[in-house]
Amino acid sequence: MHITQLNRDCLLHLFSFLDKDSRKNLARTCPQLQDVFEDPALWPLLHFRSLLELKKDNFLLSPALRSLSICWYSSRVQVCSIEDWLKSAFQRSICSRHESLVNDFLLQVCDRCPNLASVTLSGCGHVTDDCLACLLRCCPRLRALRLENCARVTNRTLAAVAAHGRALQTLHVDFCRNVSAAGLRRLRAACPRLALRAEHSAAMIPDQLPSAPGTVFRKLLPP
Repeated sequence: MHITQLNRDCLLHLFSFLDKDSRKNLARTCPQLQDVFEDPALWPLLHFRSLLELKKDNFLLSPALRSLSICWYSSRVQVCSIEDWLKSAFQRSICSRHESLVNDFLLQVCDRCPNLASVTLSGCGHVTDDCLACLLRCCPRLRALRLENCARVTNRTLAAVAAHGRALQTLHVDFCRNVSAAGLRRLRAACPRLALRAEHSAAMIPDQLPSAPGTVFRKLLPP
């Protein structure tokens, strides 16, 4: 039996075992398999291990997407995590090459994936408060938002969670140095049922030039 003789459900099941590149390569072999590749039912979950993967055409964004994760562990993450005021011109030039990739991608998600339930962003040093606020507004079914080492996330994201994260049950802001203890306290008061975690966030150095030497580190929000 040739693969194209399988019914639609069997083909979708077969595709589900393949990674994104393998799915795309198989889809190129004939129009029938391309049609399976473009079926939203094949894409309820997307995981990206680098920012360059966001620019590929080997996946589909659709209302069927429920879980999204972008976990970037490249050595360049360390450059992005340096406070902006400490970066050299060379380091700033490195960051500028991918500075808008995650934000632009998430804006597409906002437009196409209203049923998203879980988002994990790790090492996405350039994702902004405005982008995350848009995500919370456009994905009203979002139940879990996990942020790790996202240097530009501030108390504005916490305020957006309180205002728009009606379905949100879990929020992690780990190693997000621009989140303050006061902002976390306000969010906890506004959303007492939210499972909130902020590991090594409110005690880290803020992303701005200290106004005076001997800056006092902020204390972590108590559990």
